[in-house]
Amino acid sequence: MRFRTLLLFLVLALTGLFALVNWPAFTAPTTLSLVFGTVTAPLGLIMLGVVFVLAAMSVAYLIYVQGSALRESRHHARELQAQRALAENAETSRYTELHSHVSAELRRMEQLHADTRAQLLTRLDQMEQRNRLALQETERLLEDRIEHRMPNGHGEARH
Repeated sequence: MRFRTLLLFLVLALTGLFALVNWPAFTAPTTLSLVFGTVTAPLGLIMLGVVFVLAAMSVAYLIYVQGSALRESRHHARELQAQRALAENAETSRYTELHSHVSAELRRMEQLHADTRAQLLTRLDQMEQRNRLALQETERLLEDRIEHRMPNGHGEARH
C-alpha cells in the first residue's frame, strides 16, 4: 500500500477509536441552526458522519485514480509492444536486405572470379599456343641451319 492510503486508514481508525471512547459526548443532543431553522440532533454523530462520507469519497477517488493509472499503464504497454514489434520487423527487414545484398555481392564476386579465371585460362592457352609456334619456328630454323651446314646430308659439318 502507498503511504497516503495507509495514512487515510490510520486517520479513519483513530477517528473511530476517538468516537468510541467519547461515545456519550458524540450522542448528546444539541440545538443546531440550519440558517432557515433549528434542529436538535447529536452534533458529534453528524460530524462523524461527515468525516466518514469524506473518507468514503477519498477512497472512491483513490480507487478511480489508481484504476485510471492502471488503464493508462496498460495502454502504454500495448503501444510499447506495438513499437517493439515494428522495430523488430524493421530489424528483420534490414537483416534480410543485408543478407540479399551480401548474397548478390558474393554472386558478383563468384562471377568475377569465374570471368577472371576464364580470361587467365584463355591467356595461358594463347601463351601456350605462341610458345608452341615459337618452338616450332625455332625447331624449323635449327633444322634449316643444320641442313645448311650439312650439304651432303650425312651429318658431317662443313668447315
